Amino acid sequence: MPGAEAAVTGIGLVSPAGIGTAPNWETLCAPKPAAALDPELDGVPVRLSCRVPDFDPAALLGARRAHRLDRCVQFALVAAREALADAGLDPAGWDGARVGVVLGCGLGGPATLEREHQVLREEGAEWVSPLLLAMHPAGMLAGQVAIECGARGPNLVVSTACTSGTAAIGVARDLLALGRCDVVLAGGAEAPVTPLTVAGFAQMGALSRRHHDPSGASRPFDADRDGFVTGEGAGLLVLERPEHARARGARVRARIVGHGGTADAHHITAPHPEGRGIEAAMRAALADADASPDAVAHVNAHGTATPLNDRTEARVVRRVLPGGPLVTSTKGVTGHLIGAAGAVEAAYTVLTVEHGLVPPTANLDRPDPAVDLDLATAPTRRSVGLALTHSIGFGGQNAVLAVAAA
Repeated sequence: MPGAEAAVTGIGLVSPAGIGTAPNWETLCAPKPAAALDPELDGVPVRLSCRVPDFDPAALLGARRAHRLDRCVQFALVAAREALADAGLDPAGWDGARVGVVLGCGLGGPATLEREHQVLREEGAEWVSPLLLAMHPAGMLAGQVAIECGARGPNLVVSTACTSGTAAIGVARDLLALGRCDVVLAGGAEAPVTPLTVAGFAQMGALSRRHHDPSGASRPFDADRDGFVTGEGAGLLVLERPEHARARGARVRARIVGHGGTADAHHITAPHPEGRGIEAAMRAALADADASPDAVAHVNAHGTATPLNDRTEARVVRRVLPGGPLVTSTKGVTGHLIGAAGAVEAAYTVLTVEHGLVPPTANLDRPDPAVDLDLATAPTRRSVGLALTHSIGFGGQNAVLAVAAA
């Protein structure tokens, strides 16, 4: 949808880098990697995770309400509250029919499902919670956020593996451009750190096994990388039609000006060997933004720290953006948040554009010689008029956002 854009007026973050946007940005720029040994993963081949620190859902949401929500939804509600406050929006005063919610989620609530399956096996069907199917499905995520803030417009959950959050923001931008909404809460949430989920990723060979050095386990683009670390959290943006934001005198932090989404149609887990799908998504996002490759000053890469993904993505960035933008992967700090990864990284990209500061790639001690990119190894001042943020997912999913300065 060339020429369409959405104003970013609010950010809400709950991630392994902290609860709240300010703590996230400080941790990211330090950088302070979040990966650690996780006692809840004892007995699983990989015992590393990136958890949200000091997350107390009862204190944040109230004990009764928190008890009735999966951890994934708890993250989303806390992030939504911060995003709305940051945007200066009070749901009590808006037309809820003009407000949408579009969120990405890859797995739903696996902790709820695993817990209730154990109840079924050990105690019997009559003890399974009647809330199971109101807590576990990914589709409940957007519904709960809408209930929280009285958003009665389009209500969608995008579930495209690790591209879910990025794709959700792209869909939200399109809803605004089509005039279906004035405001959309867009982003993603995920709570995948459970024994069954981590065991599944481990059996695929996707995870780092750097148990001797937990904080150094997530090392995108480093020669010694050996896989990703599973993380959790949520990132939400308040997106508005530019006219709506101007009319109420809102502060605009950045603009979503382009979106590209493609499928490799190649393999269920491996990227296309030449990066055909992510290349097409990058070019589509640039065309959508009516921008030339030379205009891109920064890329927030997918950069999972898996050997194949990082090399493929690096080749595509060199091919599409020969001017050599400054590249970072924030997964060195947060780990991989699966369906929420792209949403959290989109928020980080907004902050990068807004502050003119590119955060470093943590644990990049020995860059892979095959990754010929200009990688940020320290917080770097850079005027960023246009940035791209990438997501690549199982099933051959690809999604790219173009983020421009306000």
